[in-house]
Amino acid sequence: MTDRYDPNEHESSIKEAVNPVSPNPKYTVQNSEEFILKPAGFWIRFWAYLIDLLVISSVTSIVIYPLFHIFGWDVQGATWYAPIGFITGFIFYLYFVLMMKFFNQTVGKMIFGLRVIALQSESLSLSTILFREWIGRFFSATILPLYWVVGFTPKKQGLHDFIADTMVIHEQTYEKKVITTYQPVSESSQLQPPNAF
Repeated sequence: MTDRYDPNEHESSIKEAVNPVSPNPKYTVQNSEEFILKPAGFWIRFWAYLIDLLVISSVTSIVIYPLFHIFGWDVQGATWYAPIGFITGFIFYLYFVLMMKFFNQTVGKMIFGLRVIALQSESLSLSTILFREWIGRFFSATILPLYWVVGFTPKKQGLHDFIADTMVIHEQTYEKKVITTYQPVSESSQLQPPNAF
């Protein structure tokens, strides 16, 4: 008597070979949801930065330039070490340092609801602020392509954020993140027989 070919039996044996069912799983998978602060992207930070430049320009136009005209000092210096260039540059960096020190945000960031946070501590220290707003911003403002890094990093960090280990976030906006964890199953629980009913 010859055995007949059963296609269903053959298909089930293939499935078992491809997807074997482990009688003793080594771990269990658990998914949990977490809401984290949403990082601010390139364009909204760009518009906030333009507003900050407008504020700084207004201060220098109202205060610094009139003083130079009163004392008859040259306001046509083209280099950064010319008196007008040095003072306006100093005010530029001082504005960002003081605003970060007292408010953790500049006027532009206030308007758009953005804030700077430290990634490794609860608050911004003075050294973090100086590294971010003086040293880091000097490189970002001097070499403009370095500021474009914001658009391509996962946490939307610029060079000055990497230097100071900071991030710019939306104050009232969160995004959902799914976290998958794997819990190992103990050997004793695997060896226990199922309850008989």
